[in-house]
Order: sequence, then C-alpha cells, then structure tokens
Amino acid sequence: MASLNVKILNKNLPYIRQQLSALLGNTSGPVKFICCVVFFTYFLSFSDDYVHVISITPGYILPSSFWIWTYFTYCFMEFHFWEVCLDVITVALCGKLIEPLWGQMEVMTFFAIVNIGVATLSTLFYLFLYMCTNNPDVLFNIHIHGLAGYLAGLTVAVKQIMPDHPIVKTPLGKLSNRNLPMCIFTISFLLYVIGLLEGTNPTMFLSGLLVSWTYLRFYQSHTNGTRGDMADHFTFASFFPNVVQPPIGVMSNTIYSGLVRIGVCRKTVRKFDLASAPSGVTITLPGNDPQDMERRRQLALKALSERLSKADHVTGPKLASRTKQETSISIPVVPPMPMPPPSTAANSTSVNIPDAAPSNT
Repeated sequence: MASLNVKILNKNLPYIRQQLSALLGNTSGPVKFICCVVFFTYFLSFSDDYVHVISITPGYILPSSFWIWTYFTYCFMEFHFWEVCLDVITVALCGKLIEPLWGQMEVMTFFAIVNIGVATLSTLFYLFLYMCTNNPDVLFNIHIHGLAGYLAGLTVAVKQIMPDHPIVKTPLGKLSNRNLPMCIFTISFLLYVIGLLEGTNPTMFLSGLLVSWTYLRFYQSHTNGTRGDMADHFTFASFFPNVVQPPIGVMSNTIYSGLVRIGVCRKTVRKFDLASAPSGVTITLPGNDPQDMERRRQLALKALSERLSKADHVTGPKLASRTKQETSISIPVVPPMPMPPPSTAANSTSVNIPDAAPSNT
C-alpha cells in the first residue's frame, strides 16, 4: 500500500510542484518554511522509527524517557497526504491575511506559542485519560502529530480580524467567521465518532482553540502599547450559539475572576486617556480599542476600493464622460439683506428702576 502511494505521488509530483509555487509565490519566508517542512516531512511518516522520533508519544514524555524535543517537531508530521494539502493551503491563505497586520515576527511567535501549548494540553489530556482507564495503549500507541492545533489557532485569528465576514448562506442562516472555530471542531468530533478521523485531531483542535484565544485575548502585544483584545465580539461565550451564550458567559466570567484572584490573569481596567490631543478627549474602552478600530478601518477601505474598481470597470470612460456632460449644478444667488439704519436707541440705553418697598415675607 505504501509503495502504491509513493508511485502515485511521484507521478503527480510536477503538477504538485507547480501548484505549490503558485500558492506560495507571494507569501513570506516563515510561511514558506512551515509549508515546505510539512510537505517534505510527510515522506518520513512511512517509517515507524521516524514517527516515534518526530511525533509526541505521551508515554515517552515522562521523565524516564523525556523526549522533550518532540514538542517542537510533532507539528510538521502528517500521516495522510490530504492533511498535508489542507495544512499548506490553510497556512498559505491565512498567512496572506494575517501577516500584513501582525508582521513576520508575531506570526512566528503565534506559531510557536500555539503549537507548544497544544502539545502540553494534549499530552496532559492523554496522561489523565491513562489515569482514568489504566490502559497502556493510551501512553504508547497514541501519536500526537500535525498542525490541527495551529489550524484551530488560525480560525480564531480570522474570527478576531473579520468576525462578521460571511462564508456561506444556508437555510438556517448565515455562516460567518464568528462561527467557524466551533463548527470545524464539531465536524472533526463527528468524524472521529464515526471512525473517519483519529482521536488526536479533535483533541488538538480544541487545545488550539483554548491556547490561541487565551493568547490573543490577554497577552498579545500591540504597537500602541496595549495587550490583548478585549472587544465584545471576542469573548469566550461568542464562540458558542446565541442560545447558550448567557450561561457560558457566567461560567467563563467566574473562572476568569478566580484566575485574577490567584494572579494568573490581570484584571481588565477601563482606560480613559485624557492626554493632550489636538482633537480633544480620547477615550479607550475594552470593547472599542484602537487596534480593533484600525483593523476594521483597513478592511472597510479595502472593500470600498474593490467596489469602486468594479464600478469603474463596468461603467467605462464613455459613461463617465456622458455623465459629466449631462450633470449641471445650479447654485441660487441670494441677494444681500438690506442693513437697517442705525438707531439712536442703540447708542443710549436707559433703565428705570422703581423704588421697591421692603418685603415682609
């Protein structure tokens, strides 16, 4: 079976190389590095020895073996070629969207934080599962691998940047980027239940959601000196349907208050910046921070320029010249009002004050 897959891959290799070069043509160095390493590491997945060395095996993370380097290599190995294609396409497309806003350094920082966090949470989950089941297969036959956690982080980042951007319209309503993370997690979990997907995929995806949202919500540094994104559309409850958002919000706020008390998270403070500004008073609120406003302004300008270019392409210069000839503007001329003659009463003002008797009330 493995030899058949290799033959098919060698036959389609020129076409794959052409498509990859077209996809990665305008991307940056870090994005190209991630995609190329994932692509070439796929060929190592046919060897069981390389699978054990590169992917995370929960039993080998314990101090007796302590294969800690797998925390940095597991994300580059995929077992199926369709997973490689999904990783490359998603990372390349999202890189073109996110990198102009964040920069290369922030993209690499986000990549490292999400993948290390996913490795930690997924390993702890399987160690806890072993404690509950006492099944050694959970420790030594489970291999945590791939970019499922990072893809979850990218969906969270896209939700943060363009929360209301529509993806598809369904009879039940409009599906937007706001609903994308939980929809993908639900689909991956259902595929795992029916046996079409490995159990590590929904585990890593959920871990990626939690790690990426925590980092973007509280810890990501911005150019204006602020940290995190306290916008109302980026709360933890906003990942869920509107029906269950109130109880989820109460639960998440309770957990957040507990983390603030023990010092894990910082308390959110409303900032009123009354510094000297030429236009007056500047007020910065958590739900209306300048980073979010600038992000929305750039997206609005991009959408406006695209619509104007499409309109100019449809109308053409002939319609523009005809409109220019037929357009006339009439400005009515209002005659000046006559000035009244100066009054002598304006020069002398007299005020009569009658004598007032003292009041007894």
